[in-house]
Amino acid sequence: MTERTPLLHYRLSASVNESEQRSPPAGQAPEQHPGSPRQRSAHQRQPKKLSIFFGVVIPTLLSMFSVVLFLRIGFVVGQSGLYQAIAMFLVAYFIISMTVLSVCAISTNGALDAGGAYYMISRALGPEFGGSIGIMFFLANVCGSALYVLGLVEAIVATFGVPEDATIATSSYQILPSGYWWSLLYATAIALLCLLVCLVGAHIYAKATFLIFLVVMFVLGTIFVSFFAVSPRTIPLPSIGNPAANGTGPLLPTTANFTGFKLETLLGNLWADYTGDYTTGYMMTFTTVFAVMFNGCTGIMAGSNMSGELKNPSYSIPRGTITAVIFTFIIYNLLCVLVACSCDRVLLQRDYSFLRDINIWHPFVTVGVYSSTLSAAMSNLIGASRILYALARDDLFGKVLSPAKKTSHSGNPWVSVIISWFLVQLVLFSGKLNTIASIVTIFFLLVYAAVDLACLALEWASAPNFRPTFRYFTWHTCVLGIIGCAVMMFLINAIYASASIAFMLLLLLLIHYLSPTSSWGYISQALIFHQVRKYLLMLDVRKDHVKFWRPQVLLMVSNPRSSVGLITFINDIKKSGLYVLGHVQLGDLSTLPSDPLQSQYDSWLYLVDHLNIKAFVNLTLANSVRHGIQHLLFISGLGGMRPNTLVLGFYDDCLPKDKLIDPSLSSIQCTDSSGPSEPEQQPPLFHFTSLRGSSDRQDCGEFGDGKVLGPQEYVAIIADAMKMLKNVVLARYFNNFDRAQVLSPPSSSPGKGAVYVDVWPVNLLRPDSSSYVDTCSLFLLQLACILNMVRAWRKATLRLFLCVEEGRSVRGSEEKLGQLLKELRIKAQVYPVPWDQQVALHWQRQGEWGKKHSSQSPDATTEEKKLRACEEEEDEDYVNSFPSNATRLSDDYLSAVNKLILDAAHPAPAVRFLYLPRPPADTRRYTTYLHQLELLTQDLGPTLLIHGVTPVITTDL
Repeated sequence: MTERTPLLHYRLSASVNESEQRSPPAGQAPEQHPGSPRQRSAHQRQPKKLSIFFGVVIPTLLSMFSVVLFLRIGFVVGQSGLYQAIAMFLVAYFIISMTVLSVCAISTNGALDAGGAYYMISRALGPEFGGSIGIMFFLANVCGSALYVLGLVEAIVATFGVPEDATIATSSYQILPSGYWWSLLYATAIALLCLLVCLVGAHIYAKATFLIFLVVMFVLGTIFVSFFAVSPRTIPLPSIGNPAANGTGPLLPTTANFTGFKLETLLGNLWADYTGDYTTGYMMTFTTVFAVMFNGCTGIMAGSNMSGELKNPSYSIPRGTITAVIFTFIIYNLLCVLVACSCDRVLLQRDYSFLRDINIWHPFVTVGVYSSTLSAAMSNLIGASRILYALARDDLFGKVLSPAKKTSHSGNPWVSVIISWFLVQLVLFSGKLNTIASIVTIFFLLVYAAVDLACLALEWASAPNFRPTFRYFTWHTCVLGIIGCAVMMFLINAIYASASIAFMLLLLLLIHYLSPTSSWGYISQALIFHQVRKYLLMLDVRKDHVKFWRPQVLLMVSNPRSSVGLITFINDIKKSGLYVLGHVQLGDLSTLPSDPLQSQYDSWLYLVDHLNIKAFVNLTLANSVRHGIQHLLFISGLGGMRPNTLVLGFYDDCLPKDKLIDPSLSSIQCTDSSGPSEPEQQPPLFHFTSLRGSSDRQDCGEFGDGKVLGPQEYVAIIADAMKMLKNVVLARYFNNFDRAQVLSPPSSSPGKGAVYVDVWPVNLLRPDSSSYVDTCSLFLLQLACILNMVRAWRKATLRLFLCVEEGRSVRGSEEKLGQLLKELRIKAQVYPVPWDQQVALHWQRQGEWGKKHSSQSPDATTEEKKLRACEEEEDEDYVNSFPSNATRLSDDYLSAVNKLILDAAHPAPAVRFLYLPRPPADTRRYTTYLHQLELLTQDLGPTLLIHGVTPVITTDL
């Protein structure tokens, strides 16, 4: 009926030693790769020798022939009629046929180990689904074992029990008292017998499997013969549930007829006639009858669980399982037709043991019922214990299931057997078979749906290693199986189905957050890869539009220990765009024995997890930092997902501070700072190079091998990025940036807890140009607006500073800027800032320079003439670029502008956005350019110098 879960039948005696040999030491993963030497040696010691018939057909048939075959086939026809009974079997076998196809596909893609469906699902879908479904499969086997025990008790009481309302026994062999507590006592005794067999004599059961199969087939043969050989007769009905027996209800018939083959009998049994179940008193419906009937259709995975003992699993499992399914389907439908043609409706509804009464020799059916139900009960108990043992061995639930790992000297998991028996005993308190039939059916339907889902996921993922030799399935059959299982679950009992799914999801979340990472592989990763590849191909860069622009950032990080603040801040302004952490390590691969970056990726990925950011990692090896960043700008991303913005830490002499120090590790390091094993004891997060003092720049400092990034190369990197049409952001003073502290300032502060973001959208190094609407200025506004859209920064206030000179219309400039902000849907406060004194300083220096160079001496060299011509050309070509007269900006002017920025903001903002001009065309002026940026941003706190090269904002709908 239900699954002959792993290590049953012939495998029981042979594989206990093998499972012990496969059991890993504590703390090691139980997974073994196919073809490993250890597995090959185990297979050599335990040769596969079972054929299709003994290894697949017999286990599957014994799993499917039991209670329903002998005790409930009349119940199904009597309640639902022949038409609906056949329809039920068609629906049930359609569902399990779809699942059989999935089972055959998965099982022929590799040998199964202990755990059956649990092993299948966990290795296909990962530990979360595998563990949760494994628990459900375990509970299904526990409830199935209890169901079979109750079925055996029902058969025993029907044969040897004294009716509850009878004063004397009607036959000499009716000697057992009846009643709930007596039935519970009998069930407990049978469960104890099963426990003893599972603890001591499991090998005896395995050896007797074929004998039990012969008995069941012989009894089945006598049943078919009896329909033709036995003459019509009157059969007394059980008095259980008959209200007329004690005078409390209407008079019901006490006898019914076995009529033989009659058309009148067949016509009376064609249509449904749902009545109360005489054993429980509950009113029957289509779904409740289907729930009982479906228990005779489970057990389809019994053969696949025997794959380790088969001569040719990929050949035997599909053929054996399908053969068993077809055979049972034919038998069930033939019995339905024979019963409907020869038995009164009353007999079918009120006597579940009628097959015994119409048999040519009554004890035949009794022996068949006893042997099949006892076999199935022990099978499910053994199966449940093996599933529990497999779950415990995989350490998915930590210490909770650790006792279930214990085995005897022979390898029998006796603790798992005891736990399973205890749960079976609890289920036995339900008292009646029909009471728990719905629960068992829903559990198995849920497991079957999960198997279909596993096969569907493997098929959709198109993994190259998913190559089952059984190919008679498609994703359509998997979907049909899932839908069929889900529909029938809710039709049988919506409350039980919802509770089962909720319990499974709870287990899934529990395992996801508590279990260690497994080495089984995650189907989710394969599916994500498959879908991402498909959508990346659909992401056409030719269809990009400014309306849907978003920042895609490449942040260059020298050492993450000093860059935590910047990494977390840039994560806020990416606006669901691509975010890549880039790092350049200096070196030449031709002189190295191996790629030094491969061992560093784990540390960077742990960093991403530790900081809880959504970023990718891209590392490169180059002979210089400039070439390395060029590599990353060229190759980072894929298709339409490529960085459009480069973020660099500022080049200054700020001392870096380690923001990744773990206090628990610092004490260890202080105790023993030497020793070769120390790096191995530290988690991968802390394998970054330690900061070594002032020689390290804040963010773009030392990259390794003692080489320091120079100012000339640093500015060249900025120029390279702009040539590649990448927006550039320089971040200064983010070494001490603490996002949580910045967004939650004390209420006693001057701003009373308010958070401000300041934007200066004018080129402060070009006082003769005060444009607020060029590409770069709009890029500043866009980034500031994006930051303000982040949930944590929504309460921040944008302050936009408008630099104005005396004599110009302040109101007009402010109105124009306000209208622009309104059209751009940006909410910001505009603050006009007079900067006449600063501009005067600039023009004063210009006048001095003009006097000095007003007339070109005849002695001027050709080189000086070329330089002046170059400067004049720059003035014409680059309105928004670094101007030629920037070389003539005095330090006094820059300091005055710096003081202007500081004085204009009260209270101080959390971060400032400033305009970054282009580097000069003359590379000899790179050092001057960097010096001016340093003076401009001196002591401003967290500041972003931003230069945008592409349109990123629009007023169009």
